[in-house]
Amino acid sequence: MSTPRRGVLVTGASRGIGAAVARRLAAHGDRVAVHHRASRERAEEVLASLDGDGHVVVGGDIGDPAAVPSMVATAADALGRIDVLVNNAALYTEPAPGGHRRLGHPLDATPYEEWVAAWRRTVDVNLLGTANVTWCVARHMLDVDPEPGAPRGRIVNVGSRGAFRGEPDVPAYGAAKAGVHALGQSLALALGEHGIAVSSVAPGFVATDMAAEHLEGPGGDALRAQSPFGRVAAPEEVAAAVAYLASAEAEWASGAVLDLNGASHLR
Repeated sequence: MSTPRRGVLVTGASRGIGAAVARRLAAHGDRVAVHHRASRERAEEVLASLDGDGHVVVGGDIGDPAAVPSMVATAADALGRIDVLVNNAALYTEPAPGGHRRLGHPLDATPYEEWVAAWRRTVDVNLLGTANVTWCVARHMLDVDPEPGAPRGRIVNVGSRGAFRGEPDVPAYGAAKAGVHALGQSLALALGEHGIAVSSVAPGFVATDMAAEHLEGPGGDALRAQSPFGRVAAPEEVAAAVAYLASAEAEWASGAVLDLNGASHLR
């Protein structure tokens, strides 16, 4: 019996981990909705690189609750059904105001107004955006039946090692990613009875655009040295783990948070 071609929505898929996940799942025969916030050109480049056909680009700022339902509906209409959701879109840090080179929002160096703004935007995107996309997709999974013999749904969240190890320069990022892990575990309990498995990965540093300024700066060697392998992850390594958790065989991993940090943080 042939395997049904799944519909997959990958948020934040115009670069980095999301692009690698989109390519990996398309190579498995899935039809992928490549989501972006404001990088349509990059998303189109990812789309052109995907194996197979039936893929689509969808846009929208997941930090805006009003933009999420239409983005998900566009993906669902194009794919026919969303069988897999990969919540990858995230904000690490935005450029510091005033042109100075400080990265993030460390408490001892950030004015209160900047601190409040950094927390609000980070939580809006990384936690609330993930929760809102998940609500829309999960309700779609419940309302629209899958192909015969296929699981009703798989949801995989891209969290972070920082949820456990701490993020002193970007505490809002670490806190929001901890919330993503907790959200995934709560929904694994809530949705398991419906046949929807929910899991998360928790990568350490990954060689992506989002981490480039850290990895290419004066502290880059120290970051690589955190792992006994002396390097950081490639996006494709995270994508391989996501592909497993999104598979029909991974139902019993529901509720899991899989560490992917090259032994740079053990718990």
